[in-house]
Amino acid sequence: MSGGINNLRNYDERIIRDSGICGGEPVFKGTRVTLRTVLASLAGGDSVEDILADFPSLKAEDIQGAIAFAAASAEEDLPVPAVPHIR
Repeated sequence: MSGGINNLRNYDERIIRDSGICGGEPVFKGTRVTLRTVLASLAGGDSVEDILADFPSLKAEDIQGAIAFAAASAEEDLPVPAVPHIR
């Protein structure tokens, strides 16, 4: 896996929340493009190139940041399975 865990944690350099921008939804720094919009586009099958064409203010690193944000959120929300107690 290229980039590794360190790159997964760098999404906060690209994604911000500001109550004065898009009602406080997470957006990409310097834009009004919401994280939700990009994740929905990815989930709908759009390629990175499609998204960048639709939103020229974004960079490929922003898309990676969106994926990293989603991965970190899922990691926080997923319960840890109980480990059977072995004697």
